[in-house]
Amino acid sequence: MSGPQRAPAGDDRPAGTADGSSGHPRAGAAGGTPGRRPADTADDTPGGRPPRRSGLRNPERAVRGLGAGTLSLEALVLVLAIQPIRVVGGDLGGAAIGVVVALAVVAVLLAGMMRRPWAWHAGTALQGLLMLAGLLHWSLFVLGVVFALVWAYALHVRRVILG
Repeated sequence: MSGPQRAPAGDDRPAGTADGSSGHPRAGAAGGTPGRRPADTADDTPGGRPPRRSGLRNPERAVRGLGAGTLSLEALVLVLAIQPIRVVGGDLGGAAIGVVVALAVVAVLLAGMMRRPWAWHAGTALQGLLMLAGLLHWSLFVLGVVFALVWAYALHVRRVILG
């Protein structure tokens, strides 16, 4: 038979498997409506609302990837911005280059530590340090503002997905 299976007349069990069960391991469990898991009921969560789902297989991993990607991109931009700042802006000395490289290294290290909750706070502090580096050259302040906005969006996405 190539089409959907139908339950025999007079049989009120849902069709889907050979024995008539829906295939869900908890379907028809005691205390619940057949075909519905107990977690699907509105009374299981505070406030009587069903649990909010992001649709992601592993939301924590997705959010960590977003944070790590943001910090990695920031590190790459910082390192690649050194030469154009020196050519166009001119007044970027050895100490300023050292600060930029140090900020890029910190960004890479934090990208690798996104499993730890404090890394998100450290990433926020990194954005502030980059804006503070604007005292060395105005373009570093501009980069700090741009990446602070990107980081704020990443924090917003984290809050929306993880709650």
